[in-house]
Amino acid sequence: MAIQLDDKELLDQFRSEQTKEQAFTKIIQKYQERLYWHIRRMVIGHEDANDVLQNMFIKVWKNLHNFREDSQLFTWLYRIATNESLTYLQQQKKRMAYSLSDDESPLINKIKADEHFDSQRLEWKLQLAIQKLPEKQRTVFNLRYFEEMPYEEMSRVLETSEGALKASYHHAVKKIEEFIKNR
Repeated sequence: MAIQLDDKELLDQFRSEQTKEQAFTKIIQKYQERLYWHIRRMVIGHEDANDVLQNMFIKVWKNLHNFREDSQLFTWLYRIATNESLTYLQQQKKRMAYSLSDDESPLINKIKADEHFDSQRLEWKLQLAIQKLPEKQRTVFNLRYFEEMPYEEMSRVLETSEGALKASYHHAVKKIEEFIKNR
C-alpha cells in the first residue's frame, strides 16, 4: 500500500517540474471521490457530475500554482467544485428555458426519471425536497448534512458568514421537514 502524502508535501511536489504531474495525479486520487459526491448531490446526474468534476480539475491544474495556502487544500478544492457546480446549474437553467409556472425543475425531472425512483421511499422524498430548496440553501444543506462540514470551514468554502450559513441550514431543514410531512 502506498503511503499517502499530506497536502503540504503534495503541493511542494507540484511546484517542482520533475514531480508536478505525479503530484497532481495524487491530489486527484486523494480527493476525487469526495468531490465527485459533493458535485453529484448538486447536479444530480452521474454524467453531469463527471463533466463538472473534470472541468473542476482542469481549473485546479491551471491555478494550483497560485494557491496561497490561506486555507486547507481541500477547502480550496471544495470552493472550486461548488462554484463549477453552480455555474453548470446556471447554464442548464438557461438552456432548459422551462416555464416558471412549471413546478418541476429539470433536476426534479432527473430524479423522477431514475429507474429506481419510488416516491414513497424516504430517500427519494429527501432528494425531491432538497431540489425544491433555493440554490444557496441546497448547497448549505448538502455540505452540512451529507459532508458534515463544520460551519467554520463552510464559511471559507462559500465565502459567507457562519451566522448566515446557520440560518440557511435552519430554513432548509424546516422546508425539507414540511415537504416530507406533506407528501
